[in-house]
Amino acid sequence: MKKLVSLAAGAALLLGSTAVSMAQDTLALVVSTLNNPFFVTLKEGAEARANELGYKIVVLDSQNDPAKELANVEDVLSKDVALLLINPTDSDAVSSSIRAANNKNVPVITLDRGASRGKVISHVASDNVFGGEMAGQLIVETLGNKGKVVELEGVPGTSAARDRGQGFNKAIAGAPDIEIVAVQPADFDRTKGLNVMENILQAQPEVNAVFAHNDEMALGAIKAIEAANRDVLVVGFDGTSDGVKAVEEGAMLATVAQQAGMIGLIGVDTADKVLKGETVETYTPVALKLVTK
Repeated sequence: MKKLVSLAAGAALLLGSTAVSMAQDTLALVVSTLNNPFFVTLKEGAEARANELGYKIVVLDSQNDPAKELANVEDVLSKDVALLLINPTDSDAVSSSIRAANNKNVPVITLDRGASRGKVISHVASDNVFGGEMAGQLIVETLGNKGKVVELEGVPGTSAARDRGQGFNKAIAGAPDIEIVAVQPADFDRTKGLNVMENILQAQPEVNAVFAHNDEMALGAIKAIEAANRDVLVVGFDGTSDGVKAVEEGAMLATVAQQAGMIGLIGVDTADKVLKGETVETYTPVALKLVTK
């Protein structure tokens, strides 16, 4: 049973502050990067829901830089926003930003990526462990329980990278004839995915499949595979429009599709409940689906 948290007391404290009560209609959304279509869609989902519910929403881009993230949070806190929605650049580094909000009695909700420290009212995200396991199981089944596999990791330190890798490795561990020949980070970035995959293909004469922690890295890996004229299965994660298109065209075996817009939307719904003093779940999972041709 999911743990429920009562926020009535916290809401009362917030409403007791003149500066904060003046900003009860303003939410802040600090996003890890808007140079990734997944997080753009998340932002759009949050903005659409905020508009429906009558909230103003201030959106800032951290550009994958924890220092920029902290500066963004300090900026919005100086404007006395009612609540902080944050998609962390790094699950550990974000603790400084969360503590800054805690010190101002501004409630915090994390989106997509969790935080290792600091007081977070609620976390809204896909079940990344299960998604990684879905990807791993598909690769095992498609290869017939035998082959050599590469794992392209996301940004080290993020909960999404850790959890997707955990689920994937759990699935692979059940197939002793599947060997993971390379595990390297490419930071959820398409160009880095291309460069890292080029190096792996040069070092590994046999690669049968790749699991990339997101579609951007998967798409970069596909470019490297095509340039090397190799036959390698690729599975991505996120279900971005480019990723789904690659699946439909047969360039990618599958993508584990998150609903980025829904994460943003549910985040704002949760914020609305918090500010009304209602109870919310400490974790709200957003459904995943495996997209194949």
